Amino acid sequence: MNFLAHGWLARGGDDDFLYGNLIADGVKGVDLSAWTLEAAAGIRHHRRVDAFVDGHTVVADVLTRAPLAQRRFAGIALDLVWDHFAARQLEQGDRHLLVERCYRVLETRPAPGRLAGMVPVLVEQDWLNGYADFGFTCRAIEGIGRRLSGPNRLGELVPWLEADYDRLARDFDRLWPAVNAELGVPL
Repeated sequence: MNFLAHGWLARGGDDDFLYGNLIADGVKGVDLSAWTLEAAAGIRHHRRVDAFVDGHTVVADVLTRAPLAQRRFAGIALDLVWDHFAARQLEQGDRHLLVERCYRVLETRPAPGRLAGMVPVLVEQDWLNGYADFGFTCRAIEGIGRRLSGPNRLGELVPWLEADYDRLARDFDRLWPAVNAELGVPL
C-alpha cells in the first residue's frame, strides 16, 4: 500500500496519526521518541499494514506471477498499483475529502529523510488523485525506478502490470477487504 491506501486506513485518527502513517516510509528505526505519541502510533500502524499486506497470501500469489528478473522489485510496484485500485474503488467524494486532508497534513508538517524532496512534488502534482489513472500509476512506478541505482527494474515491470491488470484488480478485490477487516476499519 502507498500514500492513498495508508491515508484511507488512517482516516479515523487525528491529523498527527494520519501524518505518522503518511511519512512512515521515511522514518528509520524503532526509536520513535522524537515523534508525538499520535505520530508514533501512526508510524507503527503504517508498519503493521505493510507487514500484513507483505505477508498476505494474495501478495505471495501475485509475486509468483511477476517476471523473475524483476521479482525482488515487484513489491514496490505493487504498493502503487494497490493505490491505483484503492483510488478507483473509493467514492469520488470520499477520495476528494481524504486527498485534501492528506495534502493539508503534508503541507503543514515536514517530511523526514528521503521523503523531504518528494512530498512537495506529490502534493503539487496531485499524485493521490492521479493514481486513479493507471497510466499515471505506471509512470510513477517508472519514475521511482529511475531514482534507484542500476537498470530500471521497476520500469521493466510495467508491461507485466499492464498485461496482468484484470487479474491484479481481482487480487486487490480480495486483499483490500482483508486489510480493512484486520485493522477494524469499516469499508
